[in-house]
Amino acid sequence: MISCIHDSPVGPLTLHSNGAALTGLEFDKPKYKLAESARGEDRVLARARRELDLYFAGKLTVFTIATAPEGTPFQKRVWAALTKIPYGITRTYGQQATAIGSPKAFRAVGLANGKNPISIVVPCHRVIGSDGSLTGFGGGVPRKQYLLDLEQGALSLGC
Repeated sequence: MISCIHDSPVGPLTLHSNGAALTGLEFDKPKYKLAESARGEDRVLARARRELDLYFAGKLTVFTIATAPEGTPFQKRVWAALTKIPYGITRTYGQQATAIGSPKAFRAVGLANGKNPISIVVPCHRVIGSDGSLTGFGGGVPRKQYLLDLEQGALSLGC
């Protein structure tokens, strides 16, 4: 495993790679810290940085980089469902619970979202409270708002 720091409009991001896929994307001061890995560079990290730069420039709406998040089978189902939420669209925790075939598991879906190790690329920021509120986000609510505004075209990108 190797990692690198990537500067972004939402602060420094630590990207983690296993050589074949992106395994982590952390904000500074994460709630759930990923295992430390040596600093380095590989094709996965280079591609992740390119795709993130395009995303933040408003030119990429679907990430294509391979991901390999580590978690329980339930967490992996939740995270896979996150990748199916279209760019610029939000879903509630209840809608996500229904999407994975467990409509009563909205609290468990929320907990799994909170442990998503590949934030932004696996878009947990697109999940909101049933009342439309911007509930918890590992990167903090201001970052969640920024990402949603970016995707909904509410930010001036200076293009």
